[in-house]
Amino acid sequence: MSDPLPGRGGAEGPEPRRQGPERLRVDLGARSYEIAIGPGLIARAGAEIAALPDAPSRVAVVTDSHLSDLHLAALERSLSDAGLAFDAFVVPAGEASKSFGSFEKLCEALLGAGLERRTWLIALGGGVVGDLTGFAAAVLLRGLNFVQIPTSLLAQVNSSVGGKTGINTAQGKNLVGAFHQPRLVLADSTALSTLPRRELLAGYAEVAKYGALGDADFFAWLEEHGPHVIEGDAAAQIRAVATSCRAKAAIVAADEREGGQRALLNLGHTFGHALEAETGYSAALLHGEAIAIGMVMAFDLSVRLGHCRPEEADRLRRHLAAVGLATDLADLPQVDWNAERLLRHMRKDKKVHEGRLTFILARGLGQAFVTRDVPEAEVLALLQDVIAASALGRQAAG
Repeated sequence: MSDPLPGRGGAEGPEPRRQGPERLRVDLGARSYEIAIGPGLIARAGAEIAALPDAPSRVAVVTDSHLSDLHLAALERSLSDAGLAFDAFVVPAGEASKSFGSFEKLCEALLGAGLERRTWLIALGGGVVGDLTGFAAAVLLRGLNFVQIPTSLLAQVNSSVGGKTGINTAQGKNLVGAFHQPRLVLADSTALSTLPRRELLAGYAEVAKYGALGDADFFAWLEEHGPHVIEGDAAAQIRAVATSCRAKAAIVAADEREGGQRALLNLGHTFGHALEAETGYSAALLHGEAIAIGMVMAFDLSVRLGHCRPEEADRLRRHLAAVGLATDLADLPQVDWNAERLLRHMRKDKKVHEGRLTFILARGLGQAFVTRDVPEAEVLALLQDVIAASALGRQAAG
């Protein structure tokens, strides 16, 4: 954890006139907030925050050691131009920062800098920074306002919206946390141009998820335009992010604390989190990569149980593969996969209810549903078959 960085002021010339960002609303009564999506939002973040009715006079920015070089200076200039005092805190980049140790260091650093209840936190980064900062905001001084400025595609369409915050433990992913809604989400589409292709692909898996779980028309649009999203077409990226956020906002508004419908957003996650746990939440398998394979497994399980036609599962697999995502364990780095171990990871999932696994299955593309009526024997058989097929695929490739 670095010491607070000094503010770097400096005014720049006026921005060129351009169409404003697309704006969506997450309707949660007194906890409602806006999502803005478009170019240049990091450079205008100070003005966006200062325009809110109860805007703070001081903020604390949390970012990571990679993104601080890319985006922190622009954000600091916007805060200074808006008359907002600020401190900046930099955590190490990577999933390891979603830990008790990093959480403790961040909280101590924030408190040591004289944090007050009127201070707002700003999460500038991907899902790790957003989850960590949001959790700190949820508990420090019994609750602080915070703003999400997601810089990755995955964070823009997923973790920045909906108020889920938290950290990982040795027992599993996101098992310690809180529901704490942001006051504002600023999804700057220009930040996506700084992402490596692999991270764009990982985020795209979550985009495809929204089509697969509840919007067949959006999935069909992605089949045509998905490559444009990956290749950096700005209009396609904004539409993909906006459609995804609109879908998530509607689900969150109907079920803020995942009592029912919100669980649909976990399509592919029961399998995907188990794969992540087995690889130690390391860079060997990014979250979105795990979710892509997890979605394929969920559709394959749906076919096995008679809920879904094989053609629908094949269509999902073909699209994910067409944009460059892994759809099979054989596509991943060599891991000694074990079906029983994966099933044990799944039993630790947050969605387990009275000892029964919760699955998001599908009757077809755009027709996901929640169920706890899945025999573990069927899950184990699927995992065993997937692992066996992976081994055969590696032998054939080798």
